[in-house]
Amino acid sequence: MTAVRTTSANESTNHEQPETFPFDTGWDLHEHVQVRPERFGALLYHYGDRRLSFVKSPELRTALELLAASPTARLALSNAGIPEAAHPAHGRALSTLATTNMIVQRQREDHTP
Repeated sequence: MTAVRTTSANESTNHEQPETFPFDTGWDLHEHVQVRPERFGALLYHYGDRRLSFVKSPELRTALELLAASPTARLALSNAGIPEAAHPAHGRALSTLATTNMIVQRQREDHTP
């Protein structure tokens, strides 16, 4: 199981959420988030709210690095080498990152005249 542990100045939580992550939309790292690669995965630090998240999967770290260049989260996971069967576990981790504002859903571009 892929897990994300998030801490802030006032709390430490281990988020477990059902799979409700919208894989087929675009996502980006929040503009105030920096990713530091680690052997176990990555540390994500949010400079805005001083929150720290531990990503416990090198594959998920790669997917996070690919988010901006991928039209959907599903494609970022696949391009990171994560098999479709493992997407639900990684979706739970991505949901946690979205809930803690480490990643943000990309706004759709409106091409209406």
